[in-house]
Amino acid sequence: MTTTVGPGTAPGIHTATCTVTDAGLKGEERTDISEQSSTDVLSAADIPWNLVVWNDPVNLMSYVSYVFQSYFGYSEAKSNKLMLEVHKKGRSIVAYGGKEQVEQHAVAMHGYGLWATVEKASSSGDGRGRKGGARG
Repeated sequence: MTTTVGPGTAPGIHTATCTVTDAGLKGEERTDISEQSSTDVLSAADIPWNLVVWNDPVNLMSYVSYVFQSYFGYSEAKSNKLMLEVHKKGRSIVAYGGKEQVEQHAVAMHGYGLWATVEKASSSGDGRGRKGGARG
């Protein structure tokens, strides 16, 4: 029986092919362990993304706050804070996380009639842009 274990089975571990018989190992078995480079290219799913809700001339402020409470499960205080940011600054980052997750949130916001977009998170250190933001 021949078993091949190669790149992709575990990060940073590469194992050579070996032949296993009832009598034991035949041939060479080699394990190379290398560190992942910090310069590896991150995929879109690895980069944090923001969900931005924009001010619009249609929706009432109370409705925007209601959407944040009902969809994201935010408290009334947090929902009102985000809604006021949308109203006064024209936009607010209301959730963050992986690209696919944030895109789903944007589609949901469109379903509620809100204007929302997805953008790459900046590294501004404001606590946003890390994985694990709001989930709906």
